[in-house]
Amino acid sequence: MSNSTQTYPSIFNDVIGPVMRGPSSSHCAAAVRIGKMVRDLMDGEIKDVLIEFDPDGSLATTHVSQGSEMGLFGGLLGWDATDSRLADSPKAIQEAGINVKTVITPLDTDHPNTYKMTVTNSRETHTITALSTGGGIIEVIEIDGTKVSMAGDYYETLIYFKSDKDRLLVHLNEKISADEIRILHGEVTQFVEIKSQGFIDQETISELHSKFDIQSIKQIRPVLPILSFQGMEVPFITCSEMMAYNHNKNLDLWELAVHYECSRGAITNAQVTQKMADVIDIMQNAIHEGLAGTEYADRILGYQSGKFQAQMENRRLIDGGVLNQIILYTTALMESKSAMGLIVAAPTAGACGGLPGACIGAASALGLSKDNMTRAMLAAGIIGVFIADQATFAAEVGGCQAECGAGSGMAAAALVTLVGGSTQQAVNAASMALQNTLGMICDPVANRVEVPCLGKNVMAASNALACANMALADYDPVIPLDEVIQTMDKVGKMLPSALRCTALGGLSITKTSKEIEKRLAKKND
Repeated sequence: MSNSTQTYPSIFNDVIGPVMRGPSSSHCAAAVRIGKMVRDLMDGEIKDVLIEFDPDGSLATTHVSQGSEMGLFGGLLGWDATDSRLADSPKAIQEAGINVKTVITPLDTDHPNTYKMTVTNSRETHTITALSTGGGIIEVIEIDGTKVSMAGDYYETLIYFKSDKDRLLVHLNEKISADEIRILHGEVTQFVEIKSQGFIDQETISELHSKFDIQSIKQIRPVLPILSFQGMEVPFITCSEMMAYNHNKNLDLWELAVHYECSRGAITNAQVTQKMADVIDIMQNAIHEGLAGTEYADRILGYQSGKFQAQMENRRLIDGGVLNQIILYTTALMESKSAMGLIVAAPTAGACGGLPGACIGAASALGLSKDNMTRAMLAAGIIGVFIADQATFAAEVGGCQAECGAGSGMAAAALVTLVGGSTQQAVNAASMALQNTLGMICDPVANRVEVPCLGKNVMAASNALACANMALADYDPVIPLDEVIQTMDKVGKMLPSALRCTALGGLSITKTSKEIEKRLAKKND
């Protein structure tokens, strides 16, 4: 039994989600979340924003084309990652009278997705440093020169004060219920940070102002759907721990996923399955919208899924059976994403097609129910939890093996579960699928998350189908899943930074890619 104060991945926070619009979860959805937290820190009033990106990081070359500015501006305006207005946020932030300046300058950071911001209104100025760690997950690591760790999974109250810290701390511990209360000191400021399941009430806030020398009190709302809490426990956090937990229980992989998420989120079995069923509704809608045809100006690829569907229905394709349905749905999902449609990052926006394309495509071809899909997607979710905990979903850190590769491993487990395979077979399928994708680079053409992303999503889904069938035939994966995930993390860190979503290597720097980039830039002028 794992039991500590650390935060564990959640299927709905870290793996199957966020629900969003935009080209990239680590760029767009994460930026929305960071922007919303900054807005709360400023009490919703923002006049000037200085944004700084490191020249050696991913954001320096991709912050416009992959949606970081779009998402950040939307968040600063108070919008959600699902807001249909996101593409218009650069114009909207100007209309709101917010002055924004973006500077590429060296930062003292090791993470390629680092946001540093200085935000000002008529009363105050604050500085914030935040990271996008992959798949829409974020961490605020510094506020006003003070080290913090905020993932958006608590209600955060910051009490800025001038003096009498010991008496203030005693008073807070006596008066309020919280998961954590601590005093943080920076070079120029000090504040109490309170992590809790809800904000302290207005009466208590008034009392604090009357009894102590309080400068200001800031309330930062959570941005994740599943909150964390004090004393959190999970039944397992690695595949080997899960298999030991399942000894003599004989639970299916999807049932083990429910056990995990119930413990992680302090929610019921019914809530877990309903949340996943709701996710599938969004995925299915995105598929239907993609098949109906999508248009978007800032885009490389046009409407292709309709052509594939017509050729498939007219029997003009090589007979691929279930695989052709999977390719069709994967393509439709990627086209919805590229047209700013509502999608689910699974595990990322750049890899949003492979897992649902495989799972929903196979279920459709085989005539299986939504309940079957829900269970399969839950099985994928727990495989993703192991990847999130032991490796990464960020292509900027681990290459595309962290996105489409991870999605392929998750999809393989989902497909085995979809057709009634065993827990061991599902785990074996995930291991084989991940083994086949080690070392996959991230080299987006013209800085857009379309090419070779579509092909890699189709490859991820196809690989998942092959590995699912191999596992159902009891092929030996040889290397246990935990060891494959750990290797995946090591291999990703060995990749040159030019091949990790910086648009500085691979297909990104071909002559054709640069010509497409120039053409799209002219179209958007």
